[in-house]
Amino acid sequence: MNVMPAWQMGYTGKGIVISILDDGIEKDHPDLKKNYDPRASYDVNGKDPDPTPRYDSTNENRHGTRCAGEVAAEADNKICGIGVAYNARIGGVRMLDGFVTDAVEAASLNLNPQYIDIYSASWGPDDNGEVVDGPGPLTREAFASGIQKGRGGLGSIFVWASGNGGSYYDSCNCDGYTNSIYTLSISSTSKNGVKPWYLEECASTVASTYSSGSFNEPQIVTIDLRKKCTSTHTGTSASAPIAAGIVALALEANKNLTWRDIQYITILTARPEPMSDGQWTRNALGRNVSLRYGYGLMDAVAMVNYAKVWVKLPEKRICEVVSKEFRVPLTNSVVRKSYLNVDGCQGTKNAVQYLEHVQAQISLTYSRRGDLKIMLTSPNGTRSVLLPPRPNDLVATTFENWPFLTVHFWGEYAIGVWLLEIEDVSNHHSSTGTLADWKLILHGTQENPLKHRTKSGFGDGITDSNDLEVFTTKSEDQIDKGSNLSTKKSPDSLCHKNCIDGCHGETAFDCKACKYFKLISNGECVSSCPKGFYGNPETQMCHHCIDQCQLCNGPLVTSCKSCEDGSYMDKADQKCSPCKNPCDTCQHNASNCTSCLKDYRLSGNTCIQTSVCAASEYRVDGECFPCFRMCASCYGPGEKQCLTCSSNFILIKGSCFPTPCSMGFYQDINGTSNSPICKRCHESCLTCRGSSSLDCNLCRSSYIKFKNECRLSTASIFCKSAECLQKRQNEAKAKTHTNFTFLLVSFSIILLMILICLMILYFSLLHHKFCWANRYEKVGDQSSNKLVLSGDSGDEDEEKIEIK
Repeated sequence: MNVMPAWQMGYTGKGIVISILDDGIEKDHPDLKKNYDPRASYDVNGKDPDPTPRYDSTNENRHGTRCAGEVAAEADNKICGIGVAYNARIGGVRMLDGFVTDAVEAASLNLNPQYIDIYSASWGPDDNGEVVDGPGPLTREAFASGIQKGRGGLGSIFVWASGNGGSYYDSCNCDGYTNSIYTLSISSTSKNGVKPWYLEECASTVASTYSSGSFNEPQIVTIDLRKKCTSTHTGTSASAPIAAGIVALALEANKNLTWRDIQYITILTARPEPMSDGQWTRNALGRNVSLRYGYGLMDAVAMVNYAKVWVKLPEKRICEVVSKEFRVPLTNSVVRKSYLNVDGCQGTKNAVQYLEHVQAQISLTYSRRGDLKIMLTSPNGTRSVLLPPRPNDLVATTFENWPFLTVHFWGEYAIGVWLLEIEDVSNHHSSTGTLADWKLILHGTQENPLKHRTKSGFGDGITDSNDLEVFTTKSEDQIDKGSNLSTKKSPDSLCHKNCIDGCHGETAFDCKACKYFKLISNGECVSSCPKGFYGNPETQMCHHCIDQCQLCNGPLVTSCKSCEDGSYMDKADQKCSPCKNPCDTCQHNASNCTSCLKDYRLSGNTCIQTSVCAASEYRVDGECFPCFRMCASCYGPGEKQCLTCSSNFILIKGSCFPTPCSMGFYQDINGTSNSPICKRCHESCLTCRGSSSLDCNLCRSSYIKFKNECRLSTASIFCKSAECLQKRQNEAKAKTHTNFTFLLVSFSIILLMILICLMILYFSLLHHKFCWANRYEKVGDQSSNKLVLSGDSGDEDEEKIEIK
């Protein structure tokens, strides 16, 4: 990190004030007390000026003291070690040993901002790979206030550890503190230049410093609680204080540096070479950048050299561009692409051409948020991963206006077409969601910040007025491990062949003027305009074609000659229109696919899932092959391996034969003559392949295909939803109840009639008994008209019968 050469130049942090926001610092530690500054200290938890940590048997509140020792441990006292800025003033804020609220964080960040230069913090949300969280409203206001008003308006420097959630596959882009434009986010590398197990990957990381690595690699030596020393300080917690110390050396070289200047200088001087596994990508300016290490390892002496000759940056501007796409569906099978044509807010007070921070503010919901991978590609072709997959984040939840930050486009041109891609990288095919909306927030300048000129008296490194080109691909040659800045212009003979009237370097980006054309997207001089651009001979500029146009001869819709992959030329509208998913490319119309997206394949002009065979295909070893031409379905390629036949064909022993039978009949084989005959289909079939209701190809009217059988179209069959079926069931229950009630009433009436008849019969028998054995009954008291009958028995009794 070239700290010792910076010391040898005389820069030790003298006059710079740093405060450690943590669990307190041991202010009377013998390696710290000389540099301790009470004006940079406070106990927010205890509400008193003393930042001394709370002691216990486990020494859990040792973190802040260790970090403070890395920054400002005294030199040459033979106690523990030497701080990076060993003559800087050091303070501490005790704020983590209690309830860490929004108010506690804000109070810590707001401590004495006109006195403290650098705040170092090594904390944030849980690093468990599930949480998406950031500062509350008070803390956000404290950040903004520190940037705008701190250090007399130059801006407070907030140095932040990027996080230790690597073992949980966490990403620091989900940490709202490191994902902030206001913080200098610092990652770690081991002594051997490899990724530590705890490292989190994200596009907001600016640079890295050394820290602990695997079990057999050394850890950080610093001071410890109870006036002791330690050689076991670890994590990005140890990297951020080292970075704060290096920034202090640069500020000592030039106290007029703003917070933006520090970020520029850090990016320009960071070196990727010490890291062996950076997975580097090269941006449009030729600089290597990594999700793991940002722009590389911080270089103290190079930062000091830059600081000495640095001049003020152009005014910072912010251009916001809102996508016109709303509520875009997200699925597992499709990489969702959203294009945004950006003019950099040209013609307004917010105009931005040269980029610094870029934020994609996104609102979306998804059934498994951690399965998503989000990428942003600049008009210059640089692709930055805003969100890598987080396999522990499995909940169905949202990103609500989350401002994913990337520093990978630093220095590039803002103008052109940007591409946002959202992909589900899992195998959970049922996952779905919605991209509610998104917008780009472009931070940068309208003027070119690359062409700084030194001013007399600003520093003793460069005293003439030669250009200092800082963003060329040769920036590593200009400042390499603390070497002096080269101020000589390149001779014309060394200029690129596309340059004219001289240059500032050897590449096509360094021309003072272009011989042929200049790309509006990044300023490169080219001999002819590439695909997606057209040349304007009057301005000698290559301008973007309209959206989705690959070749054009002008800016109009009708100027497009061919379309980019993923779109087709709509002849009716004379413009490029997107292909319909899952087509990757198409012709003539959106659904006429010529190639397919990932996990889909072409079947005719249609894209079907790779894992699913078409009805007219059979599967072998996971691959689909076409059936014989007359088979509607099959189990192999042969003409005798059909399972069902195409229309107007009949299946006979695995083969399909043409049928002469009319509608309502099917062809069969006569058992005696072995010749084809036509037989009538089942009454439910309109066309068929056999006599059963299960053999129907088409059903007659008033019938419906249900579970491979033609059935009468009852109401329940037509129901597609549980609500419909419930309604039908309720109707059926009501009808059954009505019928039962009717039967019950009818039965009751019949039973009542029977009872009435029985009662009538009973009373009739009671009053009109039958006579037996020549007996009679007196039925009245009348004495007239009496007929006397004499019985056979010779009895003398008289039987009287009334005759009227």
